[in-house]
Amino acid sequence: MSKIWDAIIIGGGAAGLFCAGIAGQLGKKILVLDHAEVLGEKIRISGGGRCNFTNKHSSPANFLSLNPHFVKSALARYPSSEFIKLVASHRIDYHEKHQGQLFCDDSAKQIIEMLMAECVKGKVIIRHPVSVQSLGRDGTDWLVQTQQGIERAKAVVMATGGLPVPAIGATPYSLDIAKQLGLNVIEPRPALVPLSFTAETFGKLNELAGLGVPVRIAAGSKGHRYGASRFNEDLLLTHKGLSGPAVLQASSYWVEGEPLHIDWLGALERPGGFNCDELFNHEENRLKLTETILASVLPQRLAKIFAEQKNLLGKKWAEVSKKDRHSLKELLTNWSVKPAGTLGWKKAEVMLGGVDTKDLDGQTMMSRKHSGLFFIGECVDVTGHLGGHNFQWAWASGFVCAQAL
Repeated sequence: MSKIWDAIIIGGGAAGLFCAGIAGQLGKKILVLDHAEVLGEKIRISGGGRCNFTNKHSSPANFLSLNPHFVKSALARYPSSEFIKLVASHRIDYHEKHQGQLFCDDSAKQIIEMLMAECVKGKVIIRHPVSVQSLGRDGTDWLVQTQQGIERAKAVVMATGGLPVPAIGATPYSLDIAKQLGLNVIEPRPALVPLSFTAETFGKLNELAGLGVPVRIAAGSKGHRYGASRFNEDLLLTHKGLSGPAVLQASSYWVEGEPLHIDWLGALERPGGFNCDELFNHEENRLKLTETILASVLPQRLAKIFAEQKNLLGKKWAEVSKKDRHSLKELLTNWSVKPAGTLGWKKAEVMLGGVDTKDLDGQTMMSRKHSGLFFIGECVDVTGHLGGHNFQWAWASGFVCAQAL
């Protein structure tokens, strides 16, 4: 145990490997410990195997935290443009999808290989599979006990991620350490996760499994933990309920027992484009069937179900009273439904909650109570929107931590 590391990073995922590579290249002696047989599994399965590694437009507005200002320093010091430069320097081809989301052209493995190459450049030592049994202090140093012996370091970085996807080894280890050492932990729950519904609340929509529709969706409220938000995204109808980007986004704000509000026409409303009022008042629609009018802006099967719900199936628009037109419009633009719950950690992409940011220094990610103890990445109470923002938090929090080691 003669060697003293500048830092031991516990967790060899996105945040841990990135932090290690930077710190190593800054001349620090870094040891990474991870319990997994294979490193970077969450990176490998992300983005359908192509890794949505960042978002061009990532900003503090794309993150949920009890302290929304906490992310500002790290994101300003390491914006997405810096990570894009790093990706380009490794000659990884990528493409942009919806709303600034960047994906590898080839494979998510390229991001893992890049992180490993950066660690090699920084002479980082990586050991896995190794289980950490305990963490303690000896004077100003930290002692990390593993089944292979005790390691001594000036600093310890907790980067074990969150609870989603237990099948690839997710654990609450960082949260457990935080609690043991007296840091507050915001109760975690699944985020960016599909929602389930009872047959009673869902009605005939479960007959449309596999159908995708662009919608405007709203969830949460100002009085709740992370407030409220709304998104223009695609919604996917499934056998178990609702999924797709719209529902994944809304799930981070949804509070159990409360409804989601879906505007089935809202995502169509664009400046100079579709106008909802025109659809309901246009003179040319008078002789058309209600379901035919709705099918001009919605998938045909969905249009039929909505017309049927209001007993307007087979009715010409001229025969529909003003009151019934208003009722149909209200159904379509403010459809309210109560989810039964989420599909849980197995289906969640990220974790909401984590180590309370009040106990951390936003400039460095270091604990305010314990000098030399850092928390980075998903284990912190910072959760990004869908679309590469959570990876950007891993890079940004890892960067500022590395600078402080």
